[in-house]
Amino acid sequence: MPPTPSPALVTGAAGFIGSHLVEELLRRGGPVIGLDDFSTGHRSNLAAVRAAVGEEAWRRFRLVEGDVRDSAVCAEACSGVEVIFHQAALSSVPLSMDQPARVLSVNVDGFVQILDVARRAGVRRVVFASSSAVYGDDITVPAREDRIGRPLSPYGASKALAEQVAAVFSSCFGLETVGLRYFNVVGTRQDPAGPYAAVVPRWFRELREGRRPTIFGDGETTRDFCPVADVVAANLLAASSAEAAGRVLNVARGQATTLNQLFLLIRRVLAAEGVDCAQVEPRHADFRPGDVRHSRADVRAAREILGFVPSADIEPVLRRIAAEESGSAGRPKGC
Repeated sequence: MPPTPSPALVTGAAGFIGSHLVEELLRRGGPVIGLDDFSTGHRSNLAAVRAAVGEEAWRRFRLVEGDVRDSAVCAEACSGVEVIFHQAALSSVPLSMDQPARVLSVNVDGFVQILDVARRAGVRRVVFASSSAVYGDDITVPAREDRIGRPLSPYGASKALAEQVAAVFSSCFGLETVGLRYFNVVGTRQDPAGPYAAVVPRWFRELREGRRPTIFGDGETTRDFCPVADVVAANLLAASSAEAAGRVLNVARGQATTLNQLFLLIRRVLAAEGVDCAQVEPRHADFRPGDVRHSRADVRAAREILGFVPSADIEPVLRRIAAEESGSAGRPKGC
């Protein structure tokens, strides 16, 4: 019989991106360990994974519940692991403006714990989530990996510091690390609730409920929206690419979408689903502190090093979000 493959660890396994990673890893046949304290992740996301992959695959999943800053919890989760996909974080610029100490503690101290336990446990590689927020006040568009600015928020600072810590662990201890700078990730299971919710799920919910979404600023702010399936693919490629070790790479579509364009796309998708919101117009409010004005990635390095092929369009993923929502039991349709 062939040897049983070593499990992969996904931190933040119950989160938006983490749960999609868990799902794909289980589909590929390997054992998976998930680590989450459910401070931002949801058990419903793991339930969705279970339903999607089936009971046989689900038996290969083991959950370790606890805080990523707890060394004992991390040691339990890392035991026997070959690759770690580190997704656990507080991923919100507005939250970091309100609670900077908490965000820095989770995003930096938690990552240090994972790296330290990983190198002691003999983990081969840590693929970790970074962010376009590290580009800060550098206005170069498209953003290139070799040029970053000063962070504009504690969240951006936490991710910039995490990249530096990863480089130190690689050079001092020989631990392989690969950082992936996510731009604006979109997809199913993204939490629409709360004051720090991402724009796409929040606007979907508000339009469904007959409310006018708020655009901060004039709406000409641009973002590089990336389907979560692309992010999952980049993570899996980064886990096996020899050339990627020690690198930090952009993960995005390499295309800019204004918030005004995004609003029209979401409104059109929902109207096609039968939601009576075709005439709804957004509200406008002041720009938020810490927000970057324009964001678009140069993804040539990810293409060349990982063989990463980004999606051409975001509208299909917006349609999938709408279809999943409309299929949810008990949810009324219409605004």
